[in-house]
Amino acid sequence: MARNKFDIDEELESPFDIRHLKRALIYAGKYKKRIAFGVFLSLISIVSGLLVPLIARHSIDVAIPDKDISLVLKLGGIMVAAIFAGVFFAQKRSIVMTKVGQDIIYDIREDLFEHLQKLSFEYYDNRPHGKILVRLVNYINNVSELMTNGIINFVMEILNLLFIAGFMFAVSWKLTLVVLGGLPIFLVMIIFIKNKQRKAWQAVSNKTSNMNAYLHESIVGVKITQIFARERENEEIFDQLSKSYRKDWMSAVKFSLLVWPSVDNIANIVRGSIFVVGLVFIAAPLAKNGGDIAILGTISAMSMYSWRFWQPLINLSNLMNTFITAVAYLERIFETLDEPIAVADKLDATELTQIKGAVVFDNVTFSYEKDANILENLSFGVKPGESVALVGPTGAGKTTIVSLISRFYDLNGGKILIDNNDISNVTLSSLRRQMGIMLQDSFIFSGTVMFNIKYGNRAATDEEAIRACEIVGIDEFIKGLKNGYNTEIKERGAGLSAGQKQLIAFARTILANPRILVLDEATSSIDAKTERNMQKSLNYLLKGRTSFIIAHRLSTVRNCDRIMYINDKGITECGTHDELMAQKGDYFTLYTAQTL
Repeated sequence: MARNKFDIDEELESPFDIRHLKRALIYAGKYKKRIAFGVFLSLISIVSGLLVPLIARHSIDVAIPDKDISLVLKLGGIMVAAIFAGVFFAQKRSIVMTKVGQDIIYDIREDLFEHLQKLSFEYYDNRPHGKILVRLVNYINNVSELMTNGIINFVMEILNLLFIAGFMFAVSWKLTLVVLGGLPIFLVMIIFIKNKQRKAWQAVSNKTSNMNAYLHESIVGVKITQIFARERENEEIFDQLSKSYRKDWMSAVKFSLLVWPSVDNIANIVRGSIFVVGLVFIAAPLAKNGGDIAILGTISAMSMYSWRFWQPLINLSNLMNTFITAVAYLERIFETLDEPIAVADKLDATELTQIKGAVVFDNVTFSYEKDANILENLSFGVKPGESVALVGPTGAGKTTIVSLISRFYDLNGGKILIDNNDISNVTLSSLRRQMGIMLQDSFIFSGTVMFNIKYGNRAATDEEAIRACEIVGIDEFIKGLKNGYNTEIKERGAGLSAGQKQLIAFARTILANPRILVLDEATSSIDAKTERNMQKSLNYLLKGRTSFIIAHRLSTVRNCDRIMYINDKGITECGTHDELMAQKGDYFTLYTAQTL
């Protein structure tokens, strides 16, 4: 089976380095006071826990040999209090840090969504939408554990190790050296595993992205799949993607599961060595020479400290799993955040005040891909309130022209003026607020009918929205719905016909009251009878507005003030319907072909 874009892994544009982690920590800096409080709670918990072996040592070596019941009871009470304090403050720390971590995740998700909203059409044209979605949802969810407890736990486990080492040296420096003797083995094992583990989780990240992208497109295109009976072929593609994901997941888990048992085995060997060294090489010589052999409590305490010493190392190794897993996702998150905003406001951009609607193209050149110009040195002017039709063969650049007026893409050369204002020097929001664009595929959002109509003008009243619907002739249909204007519409307007969706979009555009209007095949989904009934609405919509109309159904554009035939990277014919018909050129050929 031929390869497709879903089974091709994304290439990272930049490898992970310490800067990614520093960027993650910048988000944590906003909550440094709460993090400091969490650290304080952790320190209390650590010290409380480390008192337990000392208490046990004193009980075994002093209180029990002296048969001091009162001291044993006191020490027992202190031990219970220390254990309780350790657990209590650890739990409080966990609550504090979980809230901090979720606040950090919220901030990252908000920044990523805000950035995605600003990226140009070009970014979305070149990427499967599922691969974009997975970064905003799955990837950020997967770094949640790192930001919630991972970083703070890493710091606290390091401090825990230092505290434990200090207590061990205070109890017995010889047995402490036995405990530390296992560290070189631990370090060799970690170095061996970590690189393989990181690559394995990066592969899982790739396969997650691939599968999510295919699922997204399959769900959106399920009707086409069923129309062409492609279910079996799609199942085979998904099966391949799913098997590939499972294979890489199992490989990553295999490396992750190597860490804990390896460290646990080292820890058990070290604890056994403490008893051997303590009894054979320390206690036995002392007993042979008649010295003090009250070392059982010391060995017991060191055994407990050894367990506590290796426990942070086990925790750190587990944190390494979390860290390495999260790193693979942080790379992708920051890669998206670093995606340059191709179309953005200049630093000195000004607000475009209320316009009249004069539009000028001055030697405009544009291409979607390098060395493949769609338009070259295109120049024309449109007066305020003038209606202009753009006709011509598919792919000639009609939609490109109207997209450039809204500055959805930046030019390769030349400039576009609106009321003598270069649109590259004004803010995008002030430009697009004064434009209304009706597309062939009218997108309807999940929500009520009223929400969709007011989408472009949230300040409009319900009465104004209803009036807009009356103008386009959709009011009666809406009132016939179960809840009228408060009826909930499903995703992408499911349940509505293409014509009904377009009429709602017409009402939405009228309510926005734009100064420049673009109709890109806006009546293509409306039958001829409905279109004739809508002509009055269209005349209302076009009145006093500069309008650009793209239509393959040429009967809808014959009344425009001017008709431009777009071909060969520019305008090949321009004039009124009667003028172009008299020329008997490309427009004449196209029009007569439709009327035969």
